Amino acid sequence: MGLRKRAAEEAVGSEVIVMVKIQVLEEGMENIKLLLKDCDRAFANALRRTLMSETPKMAIETVRFQMGSFDLCLSCGHLNPAAAARESAGGSGCNQCEKKLEKEGVDFTVWETNGSLPDEMVAQRLAMIPIPTDHKQFHYEETCPNCKELVPEDRGCPACNMIYTCKAFGTEEGITVTAGDMIYLGDQSLEIPEHYRDIPITKLYKGQMLEFYATAVMGRGSQHAKWSPVCGTAFVPRQVGILNNKTKAKILWDLNLKINAKDFDKNGRLEDQEKVETLARELYHVGDGTENKVDFKEAITIEDVPGEFIFSFETDGSMSPQTALEMASASLAEIFGSLGVDLKAVL
Repeated sequence: MGLRKRAAEEAVGSEVIVMVKIQVLEEGMENIKLLLKDCDRAFANALRRTLMSETPKMAIETVRFQMGSFDLCLSCGHLNPAAAARESAGGSGCNQCEKKLEKEGVDFTVWETNGSLPDEMVAQRLAMIPIPTDHKQFHYEETCPNCKELVPEDRGCPACNMIYTCKAFGTEEGITVTAGDMIYLGDQSLEIPEHYRDIPITKLYKGQMLEFYATAVMGRGSQHAKWSPVCGTAFVPRQVGILNNKTKAKILWDLNLKINAKDFDKNGRLEDQEKVETLARELYHVGDGTENKVDFKEAITIEDVPGEFIFSFETDGSMSPQTALEMASASLAEIFGSLGVDLKAVL
């Protein structure tokens, strides 16, 4: 896998293309560890910042809450405006099945949208739920083929908006409303992933209900943290272990730890990244503040490898680490390209 880096020489009409080689060391559903080769610290940091702030992601932007008190018909489950359908108030019965609503608890139950959490806090929790992001299917509202020519307040279509709905009722002992109670109005593949369906939204008790429509749109982390698809994004120089003195190194081997002389190659180098990390921890046993430091000295050292970095991050579940990396690299290439155009215009 390669990433393209454009240099500022574009400003004078030339282009320098540097291929940053990437090797996947570890990869899971939400996390990935990479080895960047032929790379400098500035570019690794640019990739880190782009992952956090310029990678496209869907997140809930607006929420419309259903407010008020309602009579729930126990025959058909339809919600009627409070008291309007009751026979005692002159109503003609349930608006859906026309059953007479005479006795509370027998014909109907009363529900109110007065949960323990304010709507603003519920909306904030909804914004942080990972929304599945399909970059091929959805667009930014401002670049959506159907909406880009419209004024901002008129934008919003199936190509740039995702709508989730939720209707939940409390119980005597209390029930937790979770992300799994949200239903996507569209393809079932875009429902909240199973792994995240237990994310709590609020808790409801008897007589309390929650009903809302939530709209997700595409955005960037530079606009708001809810549009940042990654966390724990970091990089460190790749390191190798160097065996400088086999005789004095025996002090470490005699401690019977995990790393021993057999782990080093014939040139006295330890390349395996996991073993290097283990070695770095084990060297504390013979480092400063220990009795072995005087005799051990620098028998084994750990050195940085020029131009190579270990890069790692996790996603919030809205996309795979591979997808996040691909979208970030595309955004980074676009940024470098536009920078070159701007420099040409100025210089």
